[in-house]
Amino acid sequence: MPSTPTHARHRSRSRRALVVVLVTVVALVGVGVAGTWGVQKWLASQVEHIGDPFAGITARPTPPAPTGGTEDEVVDHGAMNVLVLGSDSRISAGDPNQWSFGAQRTDTIMLVHLPASRDAAYLMSIPRDSWVDVPGYGEQKINAAFSYGGPSLLIQTVEQLTDVRVDHFVVTDFDSFVGITDALGGVRMTLNQDLKVGDTVVPAGKQQLLTGEQALRFVRERKSLARGDFDRVQRQQAWVRAIVAKMRNDGTLHNPVTSARFLDVVSRSVATDDGLDEAVMRDLQDRAKNLGSTDMRFFTVPFTGTGRSPDGAQSIVVLDRPALADLMAAVAADSLGEYLAAHEADLDMLPPVVE
Repeated sequence: MPSTPTHARHRSRSRRALVVVLVTVVALVGVGVAGTWGVQKWLASQVEHIGDPFAGITARPTPPAPTGGTEDEVVDHGAMNVLVLGSDSRISAGDPNQWSFGAQRTDTIMLVHLPASRDAAYLMSIPRDSWVDVPGYGEQKINAAFSYGGPSLLIQTVEQLTDVRVDHFVVTDFDSFVGITDALGGVRMTLNQDLKVGDTVVPAGKQQLLTGEQALRFVRERKSLARGDFDRVQRQQAWVRAIVAKMRNDGTLHNPVTSARFLDVVSRSVATDDGLDEAVMRDLQDRAKNLGSTDMRFFTVPFTGTGRSPDGAQSIVVLDRPALADLMAAVAADSLGEYLAAHEADLDMLPPVVE
């Protein structure tokens, strides 16, 4: 098991770190099980697009060749990798000048791998303080790539680090976390101690129903957690899993009223590359139609612990490069399920119950 990180991060970062769940839901569940063409057209019109961040990137990992499909059929894209970014503010397609050099950093980076077998989804968190080579800027924290060069440089940095081709890019901010939870009527989480939010106290216990504000407080906690930010990441991942379970159990997307409200909140919360179009949505629909919360595996990429930058000025996360290379080779080969079966004990996996 990786060593326990000891450095602390600013409290405001934790709020923005939660945004990854919005992207995950819209990509794997919201879009995926909204099965009618009309709903797909509506969702496509709701989601903001940021252009083509891949256009200027050269020497990329080789993509698998898509097979089959016509205008009315699902195109089999094989395995798919989606880079999910939680930023302090979304990039606006209507106002590209909203992003400026050095003004924004990302607090959540997650690589989502969807295998060609269509029977699972793997969500890998890359710590924002991971010390890596950022093309053109040398050794930096990985989140600096977004600050220096926006989506394109972050994609290039991740592809260089992992030798895995990124197929799509999704970015969002934090604003809709409470709304997306409340649109489902709350989520159920296990509490090992009472949770106080305002004048309300949710008692400790299993599968307690939390409102959006209560869930926000639960996943923002850091100081009382043994491993600090890394345990907080697992709480965030547990929230994603709880959202998927709630949707499945309640049949949210099979009810026209609840599905419209929920999908409206989610789809307005993200921006994607232009390539995530209706054809890709149909592909996502086919991938996600049989996925349940237990088919989603969450973990953090291998790391050895924390340290200091060479100049001693920054606290960083030190990646376990040999283990990372083996993991990403499995991602590239679309054999991640087999890899996890052999190496699960070596990874920081999300446990069945997070307290």
